[in-house]
Amino acid sequence: MFLYLANTHGDHAGHNIEFGGPGMGGLRIDARRTIAAMCTELNAEFAIFEADDVVIDHVRKRNPAPFTPTGPDAGARYAARRTLDLSQIEILVAKPDTLLNNAVPVREVAGTEINQGFIGSCANGNLDDLEIAARVLTGRRVAPGVRLLITPGSQEVYRQALKAGYLEIFMEAGAVVTNPTCGACSGGHMGLLGANEVCITASTRNNKGRMGDPSARIYMGSPATVAASAVTGVITDPGEFLHDALAKVAS
Repeated sequence: MFLYLANTHGDHAGHNIEFGGPGMGGLRIDARRTIAAMCTELNAEFAIFEADDVVIDHVRKRNPAPFTPTGPDAGARYAARRTLDLSQIEILVAKPDTLLNNAVPVREVAGTEINQGFIGSCANGNLDDLEIAARVLTGRRVAPGVRLLITPGSQEVYRQALKAGYLEIFMEAGAVVTNPTCGACSGGHMGLLGANEVCITASTRNNKGRMGDPSARIYMGSPATVAASAVTGVITDPGEFLHDALAKVAS
């Protein structure tokens, strides 16, 4: 959803973004957190989601004090109103160096060889992200010559993923699980890219030189796309992997 927004509508400098509508009902808190965090990459001042039942329940579980949700005024005026038909959004991958107006359907870059995959950071290190990556990686191995790094977004997420068995799945698949940190996302440590290496990441940015050598190419996709690509060694549509995972659950 975020890559579609960035690709279709581009820069939002000087604006605030408000999300609402019936499609929100299918978005859990982790998904909303990811979208809100990524709106920084659109240069938005801030991003908010309307206070529907999902948000209100989330707050009430963490805040026993009474509160009154606030929504937009009736007849509120906006600089622009945009409708996202979720049923029409394809799986997208952002090509290297920028997120704005630079995403394509995964099929257009499928087959691109990778050296590294990264799932984590404040944007995609949530428990939901690790869950879907674990579904893709269950019973599979990371391709020879590929590094897959997984960084939980917080110590709480790390503990939850450990309890759910996701970390064991990752390690059995040949991935490296790190402590909660910005890690490879910021190019600070753990996961620096070498000259001319290719990475597909589910972190926040893919700017040139962001994760290491400026000659490296950084693609950006969902955690499912990164996990599937790490298994095949090339950028891969995760649809078949997720279909197989759901079939196993159903059986």
